[in-house]
Amino acid sequence: MTVPSPDFVILRGRRFALTDFGGPGTPVLALHGHFGRGRMYAPLAAALAPERRVIALDQRGHGLTGGGGPFTLDEYVADAAALLRELRLGPVPVVAHSTGAVGAYALAARHPDLVSALVVEDIGAVTGRPVVSHPVLDVSGWPTWAVDRENLRAAIESRGIPDASYFLDSAEPDPTGGWRLLFEPSHMMASQQAMCGDFWDDWLGSTCPALLMRGEHSPLLPPGHAHEMATRRPNTRLREFAGCGHWIHDDAPRGYARAVRMFLSAL
Repeated sequence: MTVPSPDFVILRGRRFALTDFGGPGTPVLALHGHFGRGRMYAPLAAALAPERRVIALDQRGHGLTGGGGPFTLDEYVADAAALLRELRLGPVPVVAHSTGAVGAYALAARHPDLVSALVVEDIGAVTGRPVVSHPVLDVSGWPTWAVDRENLRAAIESRGIPDASYFLDSAEPDPTGGWRLLFEPSHMMASQQAMCGDFWDDWLGSTCPALLMRGEHSPLLPPGHAHEMATRRPNTRLREFAGCGHWIHDDAPRGYARAVRMFLSAL
């Protein structure tokens, strides 16, 4: 699958990378979660084309976007709002995963003029304890460079990660040789810790149509919490994916894309 070269834009004094998958369709903003990058939405963009044009941001501290923190919900929301205003888009549907989806539903609550609908993939209104037993993946001290991609995979998997493929999507050849991760582990620790909290006010702060997705085996969105989210927020539909974990888009790519496409088509 061909992924377009990234574009770059200055937002709030910072240089951000974004992947615009192009086409004549209605724009959709896509926001990745921790350790990710915008290009991960290539399969979804292909599935939604030509009716939808997916524009995926590399969020602060991720991918090819420069700079570090601060890594707070306020900052993530302000970045996304600035992008939509810079591109003169909105209101648009926002499709997002994990922590990116917290930013998405907070964006809808704080900037309702920018968001017409939400697809929230596997994250709750509460992202820390007691709802989530282990909300932070300890990546402190992770290797960030190796002589090649497979050695970088082996080094990450030696830290107890069964399959490092998701993290390797955010790795590239180093100009000086070898392969490197595009994120700094210390930044990811700071962001994960900052994004653990109770965000009920933001979840309940909008009424646009929302599709809430939950993986059957997800450690980050317990079933009872997901059902409470869908019950308490108007215009919200819960879709559960059997056999999936936190990364529904990887575990069931066809079912995930079909669910997003059907939801957006019904708007």
